[in-house]
Amino acid sequence: MSVPSDSISFPITLRHEHRLLFTRDAFAPENETLAALLTPREPGGRARAIVFWDAGLRAAFPDIAGQVKRWFSARADRVVLEAEPVMLTGGEAVKNDRAYLERVWATINESKLCRHSFVLAIGGGAVLDMVGFAAATAHRGIPLLRLPTTSLSQADGGLGVKNGVNYFHKKNWLGSFVVPHAVLNDFAFLDGLAPRDRRAGLIEAVKVALIRDAKFFEFIAARVAALAKFEREPYEAVIRESARQHMEHIATGGDPFERGSARPLDFGHWAAHKLEQLSEFRVSHGEAVAVGMAIDLIYARRTGLLPEPVAERILGLIQQLGFELFEPVKQIRSASGRQDMLDGLEEFREHLGGRLTIPMIRAPGDRLDVHEMDGPTVRAAFEELRARYG
Repeated sequence: MSVPSDSISFPITLRHEHRLLFTRDAFAPENETLAALLTPREPGGRARAIVFWDAGLRAAFPDIAGQVKRWFSARADRVVLEAEPVMLTGGEAVKNDRAYLERVWATINESKLCRHSFVLAIGGGAVLDMVGFAAATAHRGIPLLRLPTTSLSQADGGLGVKNGVNYFHKKNWLGSFVVPHAVLNDFAFLDGLAPRDRRAGLIEAVKVALIRDAKFFEFIAARVAALAKFEREPYEAVIRESARQHMEHIATGGDPFERGSARPLDFGHWAAHKLEQLSEFRVSHGEAVAVGMAIDLIYARRTGLLPEPVAERILGLIQQLGFELFEPVKQIRSASGRQDMLDGLEEFREHLGGRLTIPMIRAPGDRLDVHEMDGPTVRAAFEELRARYG
């Protein structure tokens, strides 16, 4: 005899607005862009906020903390800075050491912030990831404003709805999905970057063009020489369009919190994540993605997905932008480590969950998903990369 069961269900629909604004010199005395975002929830009140900033900004912007404080002081009738701006170590180290996470939590607690307050994160993708995770878990979520300061974070990494820190020696093992209150891309921050860091955002622009938009790829290809020299107008145009493409995919792709298995924006990333980890993050994310994309492009050509002339054109463009296609692999100090990089597919599947799903392309703008990759062909692609560019 079966036992009857009862079930009650109600749909819960939440509306999120994913906002991206562009400006220059956000903390200039006359710039009101940020002020329009720091609005109190209750009429007549003042918005309360704290600010965390990336130590990597010190070289090009030594007075960044002073600028922030002066900007808030000039608007004290509308916004309150509840603590001194907190400097955090930039780069992947900030996601590896729990002490940084606890420092952000402690500052939120000591400032008595609540869910009507704001946390501002100014920095590269790693700082945004870590501070975002701290904000998402304090009081079950304090609104976050992201101000990405690197080309990589302005073109891609700072624009999404993911936050996280590394744990168990695995990238982003702890994390959350939260739509930020807003993202503010301040192009002035890009002017202070070293060439290596200015270049990084361009590879994510190439990636998103390859998987989504052939016209954008041709736009990049037509300006590759100017982009390699970081000429302001085409460079900022590419960063802006890359940001728009990434945000459009997140907002309209049907899976913003990654419940499914497909990850179109992770083209070239399965090997890239492992390369970063095995190099102990001496290889930057942008450099690793260039290598990862090269492996996948050669693999696609070898398996008949991608015509050889198309593959060669894309590989050539990546090189013209200034990316090395094998040199970063040498940062892995052992041969066994390089083999481990090729074994990163299973770890990639574990992190994403579900069926292994790797984005590939048949042409710029023509993406498909593959659910298995032939091990010997992956190794052959890697060895070809070594022979050609090593």
